[in-house]
Amino acid sequence: MDRRSFLAAAAVTFLMPSQQTRTLKTDPFTLGVASGDPSTDGFVLWTRLAPNPLSGDGRGGMPSRGVDVDWQVSTDERFSSIVRSGTAEARPGAAHSVHVEVGGLEPGRDYFYRFKSEGRLSPAGRTRTTPTGERPLTFAVAACAHYEHGYYTAYRRLAEQEPELVVFLGDYMYEYGPSGYTALAGRVRTHTPGKCETLADYRLRHAQYKSDHDLQRAHAVAPWLVAFDDHEVENNWAGPVSSTGAPGFARRRADAFRAYYENMPLRRASVQGAVLRVNRRVSWGSLARFHLLDTRQFRDDQACLDGVRAGCDDRLAAKRTLLGADQWRWLEDGLRESGTRWNLLGQQILMAQRDYKVGPGREVNLDSWDGYAAERTRLLGSLSGTSNPVVLTGDAHMHHLADLKTDFDDPDSPVVARELVTSSIASDGDGYRDKTWIAEALQENPHISYIDQRRGYIMAKVTRDDISVDYRTLEYISRKGAPAKTAHSLTIPATAHART
Repeated sequence: MDRRSFLAAAAVTFLMPSQQTRTLKTDPFTLGVASGDPSTDGFVLWTRLAPNPLSGDGRGGMPSRGVDVDWQVSTDERFSSIVRSGTAEARPGAAHSVHVEVGGLEPGRDYFYRFKSEGRLSPAGRTRTTPTGERPLTFAVAACAHYEHGYYTAYRRLAEQEPELVVFLGDYMYEYGPSGYTALAGRVRTHTPGKCETLADYRLRHAQYKSDHDLQRAHAVAPWLVAFDDHEVENNWAGPVSSTGAPGFARRRADAFRAYYENMPLRRASVQGAVLRVNRRVSWGSLARFHLLDTRQFRDDQACLDGVRAGCDDRLAAKRTLLGADQWRWLEDGLRESGTRWNLLGQQILMAQRDYKVGPGREVNLDSWDGYAAERTRLLGSLSGTSNPVVLTGDAHMHHLADLKTDFDDPDSPVVARELVTSSIASDGDGYRDKTWIAEALQENPHISYIDQRRGYIMAKVTRDDISVDYRTLEYISRKGAPAKTAHSLTIPATAHART
């Protein structure tokens, strides 16, 4: 049995046939399986029972009762060496999702897992614990997967490369109703009816996305580190503020958070009352530490009515915050205390200054870090004293490679970190490669050295000495089957003053 075969389906059942009783008429594991947030001795395992994933009430066709779900963890893909097992209850109040926090395992090794419920067996997944020491790491960075804009071939190509970890940086799903955001890309597939406003809406939309087999492959190949951006709730929301000013936003946000947790491999500790805590740290031994940020939940409202604008002095105000006071202290403490060789900041929005206007004057995106410029300067100052910082970013729907400086307008200002911005999995459709537009954008922003508007993801390998980075692109997603290729590569060397 090869590795890809076991990801499609497990061949061995948990129980002898005489012990099986099927009370669900169809397969409840239509949304696949996933794992996340690995540690040296464990990880989170996830599934959600949904025999009818597109049921309009968002309940996935499940009955209004709890259902037992058995789970197993094995050291081999044939499940001949079971090292952990148990039973969890999938409750209707949690959309029949299951989050199993497994512990007591060996560090730095692969494990295989699967679920069984009501006589039905799930696909199997592969995951891993984090190592001790400085073992190299290959990881993928992905973001922005608008279902209507195209097929998820990029997820399939990512899975085929078998990374050890996937870092997903937001816009996992989009809240718009059918054709609510298709001007740039057209519509290849159709969202479930209506925009997401209620808990049932968000549950149903997550189920539609999770039903995609290419996305399921990507989840089953490696543990994920996930964090939301805006579309998991509402376009360009900011803290308690709706971008549309619609009433009842607090309830809508709470419902969106609940559905997000139900559908993601997150630990129970992330649910903290009205707050869904996605800023957290995960270390890969002494080699690298991931600092995942939340750039939505604690920010001030965007300045000057949001959007790409010129002449907005309010964006420069020293008191404006993107991270919020508590998260800011958490990040500074983590950067200061980190003893790893590399420090990787996973966050959602472009950190580099980005002038969208060709010629004199400047236009910036006020939803990005340009709308919170003073706090960005403080953060980049902190990174200047951090061991080998690299910023990982989503949202832009284009690959970018940027030098981060405390003063972007000073050519002599030192580079304190590199920013690797991934393009989208599907958002904005096939994309394009307008050489004239790219040349003008690079000329306006000399600290940015690479831009590509095609769909794709980033694959990176971290060692003690360097990070090698491949920007992967696909020529089309409006139909299935596009190959992925490496459009741009670079190596980031570890600095001489890095901690050892």
